[in-house]
Amino acid sequence: MLRTDCLKEIARLRGDALVVAVYSSAFEWIGISPHPLNFLSVGAMGQASSSALGFAIGLPDRRIIVLDGDGSLLMNLGSLVTIAGVAPANLTHFVCQNGCYEANGEHPIPGQDKISFSGFARSAGYRVVTEFSDLDTLRTELPGFMQAPGPSFATLHVRAGQKPELDYSLVHGPEARRQFQASLAATLDSRS
Repeated sequence: MLRTDCLKEIARLRGDALVVAVYSSAFEWIGISPHPLNFLSVGAMGQASSSALGFAIGLPDRRIIVLDGDGSLLMNLGSLVTIAGVAPANLTHFVCQNGCYEANGEHPIPGQDKISFSGFARSAGYRVVTEFSDLDTLRTELPGFMQAPGPSFATLHVRAGQKPELDYSLVHGPEARRQFQASLAATLDSRS
């Protein structure tokens, strides 16, 4: 499947979720689903799942979606056990598995033909675990998956789409931070 097509399907069902996206997925995501509650984790490889857990704990009434990469998640596999232990019902975790560190020159990830990210999540204790390698199946099953109480985990077997423009000012610029902070503050204020 093309990652872009998968992200479009997730965007269609996003609602008001806070989305934590990493590297190549982040740059595609901001074009597909621009929103002030996009938290773009570019430059901190492996930290998306941990950041998402913090948001899930702090915002228990809001869906938190993680758009992780296989190379990125390999940097922080321990987060799977921590997430499963906390068991936030509002956390939905996707890993885009393409077998390489795409953002760093497409070098192969270690053990790409042996490891199972869904197997890691299942062993860690995620409540719902699945895999998608067919876009029609994703379209059919994604609504139920995203509504299930989490933590939920899905491996998306993808290939990269068109290379997104890597405009780092969109993810690290002061305006992006200001918009995220203001939207997050409004979300917290509405809970009071």
